[in-house]
Amino acid sequence: MRLLLLIPVLLGFAATALCAVPAASGASPSPRPALTIDVPAPFGAELFQGNFAKGVFDELNPEYVIMPGDRVAVRVWGARTFDGVFEVDAQGIMFLPEIGPVQVGGAKHSQLTDVVRKKIGSVYISNVEVYTNLISTQPVAVYVTGFVPKPGRYAGGPTESVLYYLDMAGGIDAERGSYRDIRIMRDGKLLAQIDLYPFILQGKIARPRLEEGDVILVGERGLGVVTEGNVRHNARFEFLAGNLVTGQQLVELTSPEQKVSHVSVVGSRHGAPYNIYLPVADFQQIALQDGDIVHFHADTPGDTMMISATGAIIGASRYPVKKDTRLKSLLSFIPVEPELANLEGIHIKRRSVAERQRKSLDEALRRLEYSSLTATSQSVDEANIRVREAELISQFVAKAREAQPDGTLVVGQGAKLNDLYLEDGDIIVIPAKSDVVMISGEVLMPQAIVFRPGQEAADYVAGAGGFSDRADKGSLLVVKPNGEVLPADDTRIAAGDQLLVMPRFDTKNLQLLKDISQILYQIAIATKVVIDL
Repeated sequence: MRLLLLIPVLLGFAATALCAVPAASGASPSPRPALTIDVPAPFGAELFQGNFAKGVFDELNPEYVIMPGDRVAVRVWGARTFDGVFEVDAQGIMFLPEIGPVQVGGAKHSQLTDVVRKKIGSVYISNVEVYTNLISTQPVAVYVTGFVPKPGRYAGGPTESVLYYLDMAGGIDAERGSYRDIRIMRDGKLLAQIDLYPFILQGKIARPRLEEGDVILVGERGLGVVTEGNVRHNARFEFLAGNLVTGQQLVELTSPEQKVSHVSVVGSRHGAPYNIYLPVADFQQIALQDGDIVHFHADTPGDTMMISATGAIIGASRYPVKKDTRLKSLLSFIPVEPELANLEGIHIKRRSVAERQRKSLDEALRRLEYSSLTATSQSVDEANIRVREAELISQFVAKAREAQPDGTLVVGQGAKLNDLYLEDGDIIVIPAKSDVVMISGEVLMPQAIVFRPGQEAADYVAGAGGFSDRADKGSLLVVKPNGEVLPADDTRIAAGDQLLVMPRFDTKNLQLLKDISQILYQIAIATKVVIDL
């Protein structure tokens, strides 16, 4: 990859540092945005997304109970013949000609034919066949009120679930509504009380038969506790007001991961901040209060760690080992390709090293931005030039932040390895032998060239088309297979090496260019490439 520097463009300007255009006199500073804290959604918030409201009442449900207003088709043939549609009256009675009243109210749809046949059979003893069909049912209108986004009167079937009507009303108010205190009222009296948590966790929910004028009342949210960390459900959990809430109740709802060992609780007690940290077993005994934030931690260290191996290996790629394992002792268990493995190129990719490289690069980029934005200017023309320079530096910084350090840890020189302690997540790289030398950076044609003993760095650069106009001919780096980065002047190039040609900098005394130069070298060493900026 080739590095297109912004430096030549920057050098074309007369400025020696960057600054922003001064603000107009009298301008007032922009107001500082208000600090916001993310509060997790209540447990169960995903229930009401319109899917329950899409359901259509199924009047052919065999469990449907016949009620006043329903219309039934009855067909009789044999000793007596008639065919008609009859409505169930307010007493649940359907009147059939020459048969009289038939009590069908309260019977299930699946029982309707038997009820009618039994009544007709009491008049006509033999040779009578009966067919019934429920052709329309009586809808009901139910009021939904309380803490819902869209309270109102909604129509549906009498056997529709409460979830249907709640979904029609927009669900439950996330900030004020209760998922555990939903009451069904009839004529001012409590018909049923519904808790949605058993439905979410176990699929259980009460199914009261609703009637015209019933009220679904969503109560106010009870005590709320927020969970974080190593749990399967990160949410705001609700508990009914007036009840003692213990850590055990929260554990049963949240399903902590097996690795959880400790719990921290942040809240307030008696108007003062409250913080506690304790093992899971002790946490289950304490009382929780509204507004508590409970974080589940995995703080018990294990005795083992997982190490990976990659490259010219022929066995397993994952090795669970004890925490005091050293490199050489594990290498003795990793089978490699005897003819292909480059044992002198062994190195480790380590997360902690990559994090330090990333932190160092971020700090250097932060200093560069600070320098570009705090420089002074002597004239309006100089200030305008620096505004443009600041834009270019911003582009440079944005691109440089995309570089991802690989965390390479050099563990030795040649066949001599340092027997260092391994860390969890380490990747042991055993590279394959190579017969080529990679040339990249500021050359005309970055490519791989077959290694030839005795050739110098200049020979390989010539094979890649020669130096580019931006190349620093005296700054060539050699990256060895084991991760070492060495100056080409003092290094013998071998098969498998990578040659990096760094960019040239004008020798003007500009601190800005020195900062950029430092960053580019950091990127080259941390990523083993000269990135295209």
